[in-house]
Amino acid sequence: MHYHDSDDLKILSEFKDLAPAEFSAFVDFDKIVGREDGAIPRKYRELIAIAVACTTQCPYCLDVHTRAAKRAGATRAEVTEAAMLAAALRAGAAVTHGALAVKLFDRAQAPQK
Repeated sequence: MHYHDSDDLKILSEFKDLAPAEFSAFVDFDKIVGREDGAIPRKYRELIAIAVACTTQCPYCLDVHTRAAKRAGATRAEVTEAAMLAAALRAGAAVTHGALAVKLFDRAQAPQK
């Protein structure tokens, strides 16, 4: 069984009927990435989306936003750097959560003997 299959996206059409208000709100919200009139230019919006998709590990988002980034003028090097920036931040989050784990460990009560 493959967990990531592009045919799965066809199921999303059912969401319109199963949860119409929620689906409509999601679609409207999702459109902000493709805005042309934002303070952040479209190419950079798509590169940010790629970085986020790398951290959320969404292959469908990667598919959509890498193609959109290319259309918006992004280079292969920019896409690679976006992925590496995401990796650095994800690693940073792991390290800082490690600090939290140590703090929680220190606060935990020792087992009773």
